Amino acid sequence: MTLTVQELIKKAKEAKEKAYAPYSGFKVGAAVEAESGIIYTGCNVENSSFGLSMCAERIAIFKAISKGERKFKKIAVVANTKGPVSPCGACRQVMAEFGNFDVILANDDGEIEQTTVDQLLPGAFDLRRDEN
Repeated sequence: MTLTVQELIKKAKEAKEKAYAPYSGFKVGAAVEAESGIIYTGCNVENSSFGLSMCAERIAIFKAISKGERKFKKIAVVANTKGPVSPCGACRQVMAEFGNFDVILANDDGEIEQTTVDQLLPGAFDLRRDEN
């Protein structure tokens, strides 16, 4: 099942509503479509020890990985930001670990930016590439 951009954004928005963000109030949702066609969602989870918090993008990707997925078609990320939300550097690096796929950034106002992992993180660290 390949979802449209709007359908994937809707899944990310649904995930955002489950976010645990009592400290910042900044809720983020993500939905990643694996090559298998299965959609995995994630929301950010904060912790009073801030370094232990986890972003929505990484949770969605890690859920997929834990189910055996290794290749992705696209990911949508949504937050209540002024423009389309931008993933943090750690999330960009995690995405880059699994290739160059489509990234859809959106906000609650319906603004959308479409890009790719390579465009978000040019020159990403990749031990596999660096060994060749």
